[in-house]
Amino acid sequence: MSAKVKEILTSILNRFETGEIPKAIAYSIFPIQDIPASKWSLCNRTLMFFSGTQDARGFNQWKEAKRFVKKGAKSFSILAPRFVKRENGEGNEQTFLAGFLTISVFRFEDTDGEPLDYQTIQLPELPLIEVAKKWGISVKAVSGSYRYYGYYSDTRKEIALATKEETVFFHELAHAGHAKVLGQLKSGQDWKQEIVAELSACVLSHLVGKDADKYLGNSHRYIESYASKANLKPLSACFQVMGDVEKVLQKILNTDETED
Repeated sequence: MSAKVKEILTSILNRFETGEIPKAIAYSIFPIQDIPASKWSLCNRTLMFFSGTQDARGFNQWKEAKRFVKKGAKSFSILAPRFVKRENGEGNEQTFLAGFLTISVFRFEDTDGEPLDYQTIQLPELPLIEVAKKWGISVKAVSGSYRYYGYYSDTRKEIALATKEETVFFHELAHAGHAKVLGQLKSGQDWKQEIVAELSACVLSHLVGKDADKYLGNSHRYIESYASKANLKPLSACFQVMGDVEKVLQKILNTDETED
């Protein structure tokens, strides 16, 4: 095993300790359609997620798409199987997996050129976005699907949005606030954390003057689905997390310029 391959595999294993692997897999399993990465292995799409992009390609692949890698841009590596042909002892030739090779690819964000069909949305002026900025969290638009509308990465300090709806931003901002309250979020889709984020988003929508009522049906279904994971009724689950909701809202609304 080459040193480079070992380095990549080790980086993946280390991600298990941070709790980022489940989230990375959750979002990597639904890639943008009709791009080279949609045919990659889940492992390579997970590496792409960790590199902060939804589309990565080789230098010539970007050239074919009429986009060009920016000067000074750094690539990251994905893994490709290396097959060799050998005789199997019976006079027949068979193909064997001999190991892995590394392939250098570049992020869409590190290229310029022609727009792509899936080009991401333009985010509106988001209320409370200054709170994310004060916490050192970047907010960016991504290409999503009906499967998900956004995510918050505690490790990368990043909120990614695939919709213009403020409530989704509030949900992810609440996750960030909850991480500051707890010190660190639990890995995966923890039922308490999800309900805290959704309840907080509903409250924030009302406080900034948005029509939160039109989302209440979706919010109730969302809370109900996570409450069921703990064998709780939605109301009981909400009462259990109310203390954390209050702390998250205070953390968001009381953020000032002096806070780290």
